[in-house]
Amino acid sequence: MSGEFTQLENVRLKMKVQTGGEVKMVDRLANSEANSKRIAVVEGCFGTAGQPLAIPGRVLIGEGVLTKLCRKKPKARQFFLFNDILVYGNIVIQKKKYNKQHIIPLESVTIDTVPDEGDLRNGWLIKTPTKSFAVYAATATEKSEWMNHIGKCVGDLLQKSGKAPTGEHAAVWVPDSEATVCMRCQKVKFTPVSRRHHCRKCGYVVCGPCSEKKYLLPSQSSKPVRVCEYCFVQLTSGSLGPRSDSISRPGSKFNNLSDDDDEDDSSD
Repeated sequence: MSGEFTQLENVRLKMKVQTGGEVKMVDRLANSEANSKRIAVVEGCFGTAGQPLAIPGRVLIGEGVLTKLCRKKPKARQFFLFNDILVYGNIVIQKKKYNKQHIIPLESVTIDTVPDEGDLRNGWLIKTPTKSFAVYAATATEKSEWMNHIGKCVGDLLQKSGKAPTGEHAAVWVPDSEATVCMRCQKVKFTPVSRRHHCRKCGYVVCGPCSEKKYLLPSQSSKPVRVCEYCFVQLTSGSLGPRSDSISRPGSKFNNLSDDDDEDDSSD
Protein backbone atom coordinates (compact mmCIF):
# COMPACT_ATOMS: atom_id res chain seq x y z
CA MET A 1 0.00 0.00 0.00
CA SER A 2 1.33 3.41 -0.83
CA GLY A 3 0.56 7.05 -0.39
CA GLU A 4 0.02 9.71 2.21
CA PHE A 5 -2.85 12.11 2.80
CA THR A 6 -1.29 15.52 2.19
CA GLN A 7 -3.49 18.18 3.69
CA LEU A 8 -3.27 21.80 2.65
CA GLU A 9 -1.91 24.17 5.26
CA ASN A 10 -4.39 26.10 7.40
CA VAL A 11 -7.12 23.50 6.90
CA ARG A 12 -6.21 20.84 9.48
CA LEU A 13 -9.06 20.26 11.93
CA LYS A 14 -10.72 23.53 10.94
CA MET A 15 -13.38 22.13 8.68
CA LYS A 16 -16.06 22.24 11.38
CA VAL A 17 -18.29 25.22 12.11
CA GLN A 18 -16.49 27.74 14.29
CA THR A 19 -18.14 29.08 17.43
CA GLY A 20 -19.70 32.52 17.63
CA GLY A 21 -20.98 32.41 14.06
CA GLU A 22 -17.52 32.76 12.56
CA VAL A 23 -17.00 31.86 8.92
CA LYS A 24 -15.65 28.35 8.30
CA MET A 25 -12.00 28.14 7.43
CA VAL A 26 -12.90 26.29 4.24
CA ASP A 27 -15.21 29.11 3.21
CA ARG A 28 -12.47 31.64 3.89
CA LEU A 29 -10.11 29.74 1.61
CA ALA A 30 -12.67 29.28 -1.16
CA ASN A 31 -11.75 32.37 -3.13
CA SER A 32 -8.10 32.60 -2.14
CA GLU A 33 -5.41 32.81 -4.80
CA ALA A 34 -3.50 29.88 -3.28
CA ASN A 35 -6.54 27.63 -3.51
CA SER A 36 -7.20 28.68 -7.13
CA LYS A 37 -3.62 27.88 -8.07
CA ARG A 38 -3.78 24.45 -6.44
CA ILE A 39 -6.98 23.56 -8.28
CA ALA A 40 -5.45 24.76 -11.55
CA VAL A 41 -2.49 22.44 -10.96
CA VAL A 42 -4.84 19.48 -10.45
CA GLU A 43 -6.70 20.35 -13.65
CA GLY A 44 -3.41 20.52 -15.52
CA CYS A 45 -2.37 17.09 -14.24
CA PHE A 46 -5.39 15.53 -15.99
CA GLY A 47 -4.82 17.43 -19.25
CA THR A 48 -7.55 18.20 -21.75
CA ALA A 49 -9.31 14.89 -21.13
CA GLY A 50 -10.27 15.91 -17.59
CA GLN A 51 -13.27 18.01 -16.65
CA PRO A 52 -12.72 21.55 -15.30
CA LEU A 53 -12.64 21.57 -11.51
CA ALA A 54 -12.60 25.26 -10.60
CA ILE A 55 -16.00 26.56 -9.50
CA PRO A 56 -16.92 29.23 -6.94
CA GLY A 57 -16.72 27.92 -3.39
CA ARG A 58 -14.72 24.79 -4.16
CA VAL A 59 -11.69 24.15 -1.96
CA LEU A 60 -8.96 21.53 -2.38
CA ILE A 61 -8.68 19.91 1.05
CA GLY A 62 -5.95 17.35 0.44
CA GLU A 63 -4.57 14.65 -1.81
CA GLY A 64 -2.67 11.38 -1.79
CA VAL A 65 -2.14 7.97 -3.37
CA LEU A 66 -4.46 5.17 -2.26
CA THR A 67 -4.54 1.54 -3.33
CA LYS A 68 -7.90 0.87 -4.97
CA LEU A 69 -9.16 -2.70 -5.03
CA CYS A 70 -10.07 -3.26 -8.67
CA ARG A 71 -11.75 -6.18 -10.33
CA LYS A 72 -8.52 -7.94 -11.29
CA LYS A 73 -5.96 -6.67 -8.76
CA PRO A 74 -5.24 -3.75 -6.39
CA LYS A 75 -3.96 -0.65 -8.18
CA ALA A 76 -2.50 2.68 -7.07
CA ARG A 77 -4.71 5.68 -7.79
CA GLN A 78 -4.23 9.39 -7.09
CA PHE A 79 -7.09 10.88 -5.03
CA PHE A 80 -7.97 14.54 -4.51
CA LEU A 81 -10.41 15.53 -1.78
CA PHE A 82 -12.33 18.76 -2.32
CA ASN A 83 -15.00 20.14 0.00
CA ASP A 84 -17.76 18.96 -2.36
CA ILE A 85 -16.28 16.23 -4.59
CA LEU A 86 -13.78 13.38 -4.54
CA VAL A 87 -11.64 13.06 -7.67
CA TYR A 88 -9.34 10.21 -8.61
CA GLY A 89 -7.40 9.00 -11.62
CA ASN A 90 -4.81 6.59 -12.94
CA ILE A 91 -1.22 7.59 -12.31
CA VAL A 92 0.64 8.08 -15.61
CA ILE A 93 3.67 9.93 -14.26
CA GLN A 94 4.10 9.92 -10.47
CA LYS A 95 2.80 13.18 -8.96
CA LYS A 96 2.71 14.82 -12.39
CA LYS A 97 0.19 13.31 -14.81
CA TYR A 98 -3.05 11.37 -14.40
CA ASN A 99 -5.78 10.11 -16.71
CA LYS A 100 -9.22 8.48 -16.51
CA GLN A 101 -10.58 11.20 -14.26
CA HIS A 102 -13.46 10.15 -11.99
CA ILE A 103 -15.53 12.73 -10.10
CA ILE A 104 -17.72 11.64 -7.18
CA PRO A 105 -20.14 14.15 -5.57
CA LEU A 106 -19.59 13.91 -1.82
CA GLU A 107 -23.27 14.44 -1.02
CA SER A 108 -23.93 10.91 -2.28
CA VAL A 109 -21.02 9.26 -0.44
CA THR A 110 -21.12 7.02 2.60
CA ILE A 111 -17.99 5.42 4.05
CA ASP A 112 -17.48 2.26 6.10
CA THR A 113 -14.31 0.76 7.51
CA VAL A 114 -12.99 -2.55 6.18
CA PRO A 115 -11.44 -4.97 8.70
CA ASP A 116 -7.74 -5.69 8.22
CA GLU A 117 -6.96 -9.09 6.77
CA GLY A 118 -3.67 -10.31 5.35
CA ASP A 119 -1.97 -7.77 3.12
CA LEU A 120 -5.18 -5.76 2.79
CA ARG A 121 -4.96 -3.34 5.69
CA ASN A 122 -6.07 0.21 6.56
CA GLY A 123 -9.02 0.09 4.18
CA TRP A 124 -12.50 1.54 3.92
CA LEU A 125 -15.42 1.55 1.51
CA ILE A 126 -16.46 4.54 -0.58
CA LYS A 127 -20.10 3.90 -1.46
CA THR A 128 -22.39 5.84 -3.81
CA PRO A 129 -25.62 5.02 -5.67
CA THR A 130 -23.70 4.63 -8.94
CA LYS A 131 -20.39 3.06 -7.86
CA SER A 132 -18.87 1.55 -4.72
CA PHE A 133 -15.33 0.38 -4.07
CA ALA A 134 -12.66 -0.22 -1.42
CA VAL A 135 -9.45 1.75 -0.97
CA TYR A 136 -6.44 1.19 1.29
CA ALA A 137 -4.00 3.64 2.85
CA ALA A 138 -0.39 2.91 3.78
CA THR A 139 -0.95 3.39 7.52
CA ALA A 140 -3.75 3.46 10.08
CA THR A 141 -3.09 7.17 10.63
CA GLU A 142 -3.56 7.97 6.96
CA LYS A 143 -6.76 5.93 6.91
CA SER A 144 -8.05 7.90 9.87
CA GLU A 145 -7.12 11.22 8.21
CA TRP A 146 -8.90 10.32 5.00
CA MET A 147 -12.03 8.98 6.66
CA ASN A 148 -12.29 11.90 9.08
CA HIS A 149 -11.96 14.54 6.39
CA ILE A 150 -14.32 12.82 3.96
CA GLY A 151 -16.85 12.42 6.76
CA LYS A 152 -16.59 16.08 7.75
CA CYS A 153 -17.02 17.25 4.16
CA VAL A 154 -20.06 15.02 3.63
CA GLY A 155 -21.62 16.12 6.90
CA ASP A 156 -21.08 19.78 6.10
CA LEU A 157 -22.65 19.42 2.65
CA LEU A 158 -25.70 17.61 4.02
CA GLN A 159 -26.11 20.24 6.75
CA LYS A 160 -26.00 23.04 4.20
CA SER A 161 -28.45 21.37 1.83
CA GLY A 162 -30.77 19.93 4.45
CA LYS A 163 -30.69 16.59 2.66
CA ALA A 164 -30.70 13.20 4.34
CA PRO A 165 -27.74 10.82 3.93
CA THR A 166 -27.91 8.52 0.93
CA GLY A 167 -29.84 5.37 1.79
CA GLU A 168 -28.91 3.25 -1.22
CA HIS A 169 -25.63 2.49 -2.89
CA ALA A 170 -24.34 0.37 -5.74
CA ALA A 171 -23.08 -3.12 -5.04
CA VAL A 172 -19.36 -3.50 -4.62
CA TRP A 173 -18.02 -6.19 -6.90
CA VAL A 174 -16.33 -9.33 -5.61
CA PRO A 175 -12.87 -9.50 -7.25
CA ASP A 176 -12.43 -12.09 -10.00
CA SER A 177 -9.74 -13.89 -8.01
CA GLU A 178 -12.24 -14.77 -5.28
CA ALA A 179 -14.40 -16.91 -7.55
CA THR A 180 -13.19 -19.99 -9.42
CA VAL A 181 -16.78 -21.16 -9.89
CA CYS A 182 -20.09 -19.30 -10.28
CA MET A 183 -21.14 -17.87 -6.93
CA ARG A 184 -24.81 -18.61 -7.69
CA CYS A 185 -25.06 -22.09 -9.21
CA GLN A 186 -21.77 -23.26 -7.66
CA LYS A 187 -21.33 -25.52 -10.69
CA VAL A 188 -19.86 -23.66 -13.66
CA LYS A 189 -16.07 -23.33 -13.46
CA PHE A 190 -14.57 -20.22 -14.99
CA THR A 191 -12.21 -20.75 -17.92
CA PRO A 192 -11.04 -18.62 -20.88
CA VAL A 193 -14.21 -19.83 -22.62
CA SER A 194 -16.59 -19.64 -19.64
CA ARG A 195 -16.21 -15.99 -18.68
CA ARG A 196 -16.82 -14.26 -15.39
CA HIS A 197 -19.64 -11.72 -15.18
CA HIS A 198 -20.81 -9.47 -12.35
CA CYS A 199 -24.35 -8.97 -11.15
CA ARG A 200 -24.95 -5.23 -10.84
CA LYS A 201 -27.32 -5.73 -7.91
CA CYS A 202 -25.39 -8.02 -5.56
CA GLY A 203 -21.86 -7.81 -6.99
CA TYR A 204 -21.40 -11.58 -7.19
CA VAL A 205 -19.17 -13.19 -9.82
CA VAL A 206 -21.52 -15.33 -11.90
CA CYS A 207 -21.53 -17.41 -15.08
CA GLY A 208 -23.30 -16.50 -18.32
CA PRO A 209 -26.35 -18.75 -17.81
CA CYS A 210 -26.86 -17.36 -14.29
CA SER A 211 -26.74 -13.76 -15.51
CA GLU A 212 -28.73 -13.71 -18.73
CA LYS A 213 -31.35 -11.33 -17.33
CA LYS A 214 -31.21 -7.55 -17.33
CA TYR A 215 -33.01 -5.09 -15.10
CA LEU A 216 -33.24 -1.31 -14.97
CA LEU A 217 -31.36 0.10 -11.97
CA PRO A 218 -31.84 3.85 -12.54
CA SER A 219 -29.11 4.92 -10.12
CA GLN A 220 -26.53 2.97 -12.12
CA SER A 221 -27.62 3.27 -15.74
CA SER A 222 -30.33 4.60 -18.04
CA LYS A 223 -30.45 1.15 -19.67
CA PRO A 224 -31.16 -2.28 -18.16
CA VAL A 225 -28.01 -3.84 -16.71
CA ARG A 226 -26.86 -7.41 -16.11
CA VAL A 227 -28.25 -9.05 -12.97
CA CYS A 228 -28.09 -12.63 -11.74
CA GLU A 229 -31.14 -14.90 -11.82
CA TYR A 230 -31.59 -14.67 -8.05
CA CYS A 231 -31.62 -10.87 -7.98
CA PHE A 232 -33.87 -10.71 -11.04
CA VAL A 233 -36.50 -12.83 -9.29
CA GLN A 234 -36.22 -10.74 -6.14
CA LEU A 235 -36.41 -7.46 -8.07
CA THR A 236 -39.39 -8.43 -10.20
CA SER A 237 -41.26 -9.76 -7.19
CA GLY A 238 -40.49 -6.61 -5.23
CA SER A 239 -39.01 -8.55 -2.33
CA LEU A 240 -35.42 -7.37 -2.57
CA GLY A 241 -34.43 -4.83 0.08
CA PRO A 242 -33.32 -1.29 -0.79
CA ARG A 243 -29.63 -1.86 -0.09
CA SER A 244 -27.75 -2.89 -3.22
CA ASP A 245 -25.37 -5.12 -1.25
CA SER A 246 -28.06 -6.81 0.82
CA ILE A 247 -26.99 -10.24 -0.39
CA SER A 248 -23.66 -11.29 1.09
CA ARG A 249 -21.38 -14.26 0.69
CA PRO A 250 -20.91 -15.89 4.10
CA GLY A 251 -17.30 -16.22 5.16
CA SER A 252 -15.79 -14.11 2.38
CA LYS A 253 -13.52 -11.22 3.30
CA PHE A 254 -14.52 -9.63 0.00
CA ASN A 255 -18.27 -9.26 0.60
CA ASN A 256 -17.93 -5.49 0.25
CA LEU A 257 -15.05 -5.10 -2.17
CA SER A 258 -14.85 -3.56 -5.55
CA ASP A 259 -14.51 -3.20 -9.27
CA ASP A 260 -12.90 -0.67 -11.52
CA ASP A 261 -13.65 0.47 -15.05
CA ASP A 262 -10.07 0.57 -16.25
CA GLU A 263 -9.31 -0.69 -19.73
CA ASP A 264 -8.28 -4.10 -18.43
CA ASP A 265 -11.42 -4.47 -16.33
CA SER A 266 -14.24 -5.43 -18.64
CA SER A 267 -17.74 -4.07 -18.16
CA ASP A 268 -19.11 -7.50 -17.30
